[in-house]
Amino acid sequence: MTALVRDPVPLLAPPGGRPPAAGAASLALRPLLDPPRRAARVIAVFPAALYLELRGGPEPRVLAVVTADAHRLPNAVVVVATRREHPFRSVREGGDAFVGDGRIEADGLRVRVRRWWDPSPALGGMAPAALATGVRSLEAALTDAGMTGGGLAGHPDPAELAGCCAAGDLAGAVEAAERIVGLGPGLTPSGDDILCGLLVSLRLVGDAVRHGRTAVWLADWLGAAVTADAGTRTTALAATLLHCAAAGGAGAEVAAVLRCVAGHEPPAAAVRRLLSVGHTSGTDLAHGVLAGCRATLALTAHAAHAARRTPRVPA
Repeated sequence: MTALVRDPVPLLAPPGGRPPAAGAASLALRPLLDPPRRAARVIAVFPAALYLELRGGPEPRVLAVVTADAHRLPNAVVVVATRREHPFRSVREGGDAFVGDGRIEADGLRVRVRRWWDPSPALGGMAPAALATGVRSLEAALTDAGMTGGGLAGHPDPAELAGCCAAGDLAGAVEAAERIVGLGPGLTPSGDDILCGLLVSLRLVGDAVRHGRTAVWLADWLGAAVTADAGTRTTALAATLLHCAAAGGAGAEVAAVLRCVAGHEPPAAAVRRLLSVGHTSGTDLAHGVLAGCRATLALTAHAAHAARRTPRVPA
């Protein structure tokens, strides 16, 4: 986690109360945390995370408060406590909460944002050959880790989506993507997890690699298509995560895998951490990341070939 801003204001406890817990918030949450205090609702509580939803307003509408040992989503505020300390034991699902003025309040939980972190990892610059090496390393690491088919195993649309993206077929990709929005059970359906991994990979890897503009273009249009009505087609949390991914916001585990693809570290450990997320979420995210990286590699190769064939006009 990269701390970007330190808040020098001391944490003061109310008379007879406990001081608010210190939190590190994603920069994606500034539209929620900087404005004045607003009402929110607790939509889910788990030992390692709770989720708050703000009604109305632009995305992100869902904010996650997570323990230091939890999966760090791109819309998360991380508190300095582990799940074994049960920091959310006083919070009730369906209860009232408040978000704003740099604070989060829900039942007995009080969090003050002390630091900010960037959910869009900097991958640096890559040559197409380096990307090809990174994709092969990712494929090998996923195979060695025993990656399964995920929550949509056997469903034809994820494979069709991947193929259309690699071919630069925007219309086909949009059609396939729209068919899997909200598909699957849970707070983050499998179809949405796949899309999140795909979108963030197209954008971040495409932005980092030479001749990657087509991948970024594809991420722009595909992201706009799947987020247009996500609020009515999937869960509130999944809709927020789709918006984050479309803007290049990645969870910590996805960001680590993308840094591996960029050649900054070996992929084995990062892949294992990603696959361990949730019941099938980690596997579904991995399928999306792999599809996005493969598509970016294919589109980059095509763009590089076209650039070599374009005749230069004499000055």
